[in-house]
Amino acid sequence: MAATTLGDRLGELRVRRGLTQEALAEKARLSVDTVRKLEQNQRFTARMSTLNCLARALDIETSALLGPPAVLAPSPGQDPPSILALRQAVTPLSGFPGLGTEEDGDPPTVAQLRDSIRSTETVRRRGELTKITAVLPTLLADARAAVRDCTGADRAASYAVLAEAYQVAATTLTAFGKEDAAYTALERSMEAAALSDDPRLEIIGVSTLSWIFTKQGRIADAEHVAVRLAERIEPGFRSAPVDLSLWGILLLRGASAAVRAERGDTAEELLSLASAAAARIGVDRLDYATPFGPTNAGVATVNAFVDMGKPDKALRHAERIPGLKSLPPTWLARHYLDRAQAHAEMRHDLEATRALLAAERTAPEWMRYHASSRHLVAELRSREVRRTSPVKELALRLEIDTA
Repeated sequence: MAATTLGDRLGELRVRRGLTQEALAEKARLSVDTVRKLEQNQRFTARMSTLNCLARALDIETSALLGPPAVLAPSPGQDPPSILALRQAVTPLSGFPGLGTEEDGDPPTVAQLRDSIRSTETVRRRGELTKITAVLPTLLADARAAVRDCTGADRAASYAVLAEAYQVAATTLTAFGKEDAAYTALERSMEAAALSDDPRLEIIGVSTLSWIFTKQGRIADAEHVAVRLAERIEPGFRSAPVDLSLWGILLLRGASAAVRAERGDTAEELLSLASAAAARIGVDRLDYATPFGPTNAGVATVNAFVDMGKPDKALRHAERIPGLKSLPPTWLARHYLDRAQAHAEMRHDLEATRALLAAERTAPEWMRYHASSRHLVAELRSREVRRTSPVKELALRLEIDTA
């Protein structure tokens, strides 16, 4: 029988490693009592810092302890369990006086919180959405506990982690089509950012807000918030690379919205500015889990040409993009999808299928939940006359209705 609780999984993994409870506790620098209570299901949750210590001692990813949530098995008319858990983490009962409290106990240190957000961002970049929904509720609770109990510089630093965690929650909920909950998460992210020790968090928050507005169909608002902030923070000659990068990210968000508003000239102007910023940086960067540089600017330009209905121009530009392998898996998979859409529009179905298979190899879980990829696979499958083919096999793996 498969392990179903955190304690069950912990005990199973410990035995596989040939460790006693005492040995695991020593290796993880935790008390034996903590390990014992978890394995005996006297406690069903643990702080993210505790999970990280156990995962390192077992040489596994933290998300493996939490198990894969059943994101594809919602009850009729309800959110899947993992999405419901994330909604509850974003708006817990403890936020309403007299209705609930957060877990008691000593909060994690700032160093432990930062380690947790880094590991979460790594999973996010790989497009493993189910793992994100597993780890975020615990991270959010940890960060709120630290904010509540810390003072001074530690409290400001804890607010920075809380802001990032809410921002990751916002992007994850948006990816699952839950833009209403994503907007709430982002509001809380911006509130935390204002109390943090990192003024740049506001910029990445507005970038996410622009993306959420785009997903909601609020295209004018999406362009407005991104371009307005970009104008306000426009970097100077001596600006640091990170500031150029964040400015460029905002320009790309604005360009994406302008494309959808059928304002092609504005979009190309913003893309040109972003490309100039990327060229000035000269290398690909990853700031706040978001890439920017010559590669990402090139990828964004291809995406814009695809959305503007210029597939031939998109494919020509795609051939000139340097360093694609430097992109995080989700960004690279998105680029392969853009290539696939351009080929499909030109009726190059074989090349489109090859690009989709490359996207699947790069970020398989992202492919499963990305609406555009599923629609394109369904379209190509409908045009396929052979009984069996790579695109039909892909449709089966993605569980796309074959009726």
